[in-house]
Amino acid sequence: MQVPASFEYVVATSVDDAIAKLSADDDARVIAGGHSLLPMMKLRLASPGTLIDLSHLESELRYIRADGPGIRIGALATHRDVIESPLLAQRARVLPDAEHVIADPLVRNLGTVGGSVAHADSAEDLAAALLTLDALVGIKGPNGAREVPLNEFYLGPYTTVLEPGELVTEIHLPRGASRGAYLKVERRAGDWAAAALGVSFDLDSAALKDVRIGLCAVGSTSLRAPKAEALLEGKTPDAALLKQAGETAAAEAEPIGDGRGSEAYKRNLIRILLPRAIQRALAAGSSNGSTIHAN
Repeated sequence: MQVPASFEYVVATSVDDAIAKLSADDDARVIAGGHSLLPMMKLRLASPGTLIDLSHLESELRYIRADGPGIRIGALATHRDVIESPLLAQRARVLPDAEHVIADPLVRNLGTVGGSVAHADSAEDLAAALLTLDALVGIKGPNGAREVPLNEFYLGPYTTVLEPGELVTEIHLPRGASRGAYLKVERRAGDWAAAALGVSFDLDSAALKDVRIGLCAVGSTSLRAPKAEALLEGKTPDAALLKQAGETAAAEAEPIGDGRGSEAYKRNLIRILLPRAIQRALAAGSSNGSTIHAN
């Protein structure tokens, strides 16, 4: 049986209290849903001396609300909250689409948006979806609050720009998108992706506008595909253009071979998935994320 190392458990009474507790103990970590950190603790890949429980801070950190043309998502909003949000279904379709293929109902009911983002796993689906909406990470710490673009928040696997005493408090989406979709290839239901991607865009007549592509599990962090985005921007998609965009995105990916597939296999998945995701986003009535099970 896998058992974590011993640790002290404390409950934060406010965001400021959590920051004070973090600042006072260099060996402390915060926990909310626990579905990212606890498995690593059981494997002894993480051994914090103190766990600071944020789950009682829902009044401060659990929300999904409009902010002008943008949207703000509190760090304690759950994956289920994202799935059930009418606001996100209307203005950020890629997020609930991605959430449908994250893990299983238990994880989606308890796991949090902030925890997923802060964990910094390159195979985390939500981060790739958020990249397509130019997400900013809201951070608060002993020196005050700041926002960091999500594509600058990650420094490498499980490594972020968070300074001692800082924690993720919200995700700010400065803009929405009328169209979006997320596709994932996995070995079995609820598994980490062999490769996955999300797309978001608006339409100007039939032309694609403000195209964003987020790639998952094909780099040391979640990635954008700016060359493929530029290729599609302002154009009416047809089969030839989508094929070229898929090939361009595959070349921009940075996969490594592992137990889920070779480098060539993962690039080929991106090449195939991008045209399908754009077609899915264009199709009326798209509502749930889609997975492909690899043998």
